[in-house]
Amino acid sequence: MWKRMEFQEEAVQLINSDFRDLSLAANQLANHLVQLGRFGFGASFFGFFAAIAAIYLLVLDRTNWKTNILTSLLIPYIFFSLPSIVFGVFRGEIGKWVALVAVVLRLFIPKHFPEWLDLPGALVLLIVVAPNVIASTFRDDIVGVIVCLVIACYLLQEHIRASGGFRNSFTRANGLSNSIGIVLLMVYPVWALIVIIL
Repeated sequence: MWKRMEFQEEAVQLINSDFRDLSLAANQLANHLVQLGRFGFGASFFGFFAAIAAIYLLVLDRTNWKTNILTSLLIPYIFFSLPSIVFGVFRGEIGKWVALVAVVLRLFIPKHFPEWLDLPGALVLLIVVAPNVIASTFRDDIVGVIVCLVIACYLLQEHIRASGGFRNSFTRANGLSNSIGIVLLMVYPVWALIVIIL
């Protein structure tokens, strides 16, 4: 009996020690995230993942996982969340050539222009023809972040409504994949707002 009580006390001490270590690690993680946020690291990192999540949702919508959400809103979202390096590549000569080919195919050979290329073509056109005020100033400012946040919140609300409720949007197979993609869309603007506020 005495040995059992000693064992229980020792187990409680070990668990308490582990919880202290976990809280210390969580505090250090929070401090490091705040420091990285001040350097702007997270915004571009999460922006890249948000753009990939938006592309993922576009692909899901064009496959057999069709949804009732307005996926054309993902185009301005990608425009505002795309990292500057990738945005600069598409804003340059490469983007102009891709836009030219898309417009020529759409105008002169519409029967051979696949429907699934409409939204990516619109994205490239938007990147190429956007005025510098929007492309440089608003993209890196609070305006672009708020636009991304509004789009993500609207898409989440529409997805929950189309799924038949919050529970269904996270329990059905097709609802879960869309829900994960939309939640990933929300990470970038929330993090960017935290960085701007700090």
